[in-house]
Amino acid sequence: MKFSKLVAGIAAAAALAAGFTHSGSVKDWVDAAVKHYTHAERERGGERDTERRTSTARAPREAKEGRRGTLSEREALALYSTAQRELSFDECADEFPREEPLALGLVPASMKPVALCSDAFAVLYSQTSKTPLVVVERLNAGRLQDAQGEQRNDNFYPDPRIARAGRADLADYRGQHPAVDRGHQSPAADSPTPQAMAQSFSLSNMVPQNPVNNRKMWNKIEQDVRKFARRAKGDVFVFTGPLFDSGHDTIGRGKVWVPTHLFKLVYDVSSGRAWAYVLPNAETAIVAPMDYQAFVARTNLPLLKNERIRGGIL
Repeated sequence: MKFSKLVAGIAAAAALAAGFTHSGSVKDWVDAAVKHYTHAERERGGERDTERRTSTARAPREAKEGRRGTLSEREALALYSTAQRELSFDECADEFPREEPLALGLVPASMKPVALCSDAFAVLYSQTSKTPLVVVERLNAGRLQDAQGEQRNDNFYPDPRIARAGRADLADYRGQHPAVDRGHQSPAADSPTPQAMAQSFSLSNMVPQNPVNNRKMWNKIEQDVRKFARRAKGDVFVFTGPLFDSGHDTIGRGKVWVPTHLFKLVYDVSSGRAWAYVLPNAETAIVAPMDYQAFVARTNLPLLKNERIRGGIL
């Protein structure tokens, strides 16, 4: 009622100013104004109700889409080409020296090995440990130049190309005491494209890693390898993976194996030199790299058996 009187006063003033001196004209104008306001308010009220209903229905979906740190299985599978979905190294042979991929027979059959290709690395994966065993990448100045400034996305996901019974799940890494990181074997910082970056967050590229080791010691080694590869005259092949000595732990319901050590073997094609870091999966000091022969003796992994190695790190 108060608003109606206000409208009537405004309408009367407007009518008088316009020369409408006949009382009937003013009354008609006021009635029309009040009627218009009431109709408009009713419509606005309906719009607000509709908006509230739409917002309520949209909120769960937006909340789900807005979560970071995971992908749906369909989204994860879409990251890979049809050829990459095949359990074969055929699509990523160029990640290996001489384009000669590792043989699955390099590791015991009990590890249930499979071959996985991504845009910028290859994985010899175990469905027993539910981790990679060897991750191979070809680095050079051009690829690392492309990788500079590539935005990290942190969307971790289980690899949909692997049968559920043979793969790690995000839940396996959560709530662990002591805590573990999902440690990249092919570092995210080596990724030359957004697609390669996204693929690097697959759990098939991860091992349960001591957080201090992952963020400090191992990160320093990764940086040193990139620094070397930027200065190298050609391709530098890098082999990274876990070692499981007797008595290793497991995590999660999936019993994902926790490495006792991690290795990184570096092979500079132009010089023929190769060297390797082998560190405990713990807060530890970085030790001097070993030569290739010592690496093979320690790991029983002759990853460069077809190469002529002419020395270690200078």
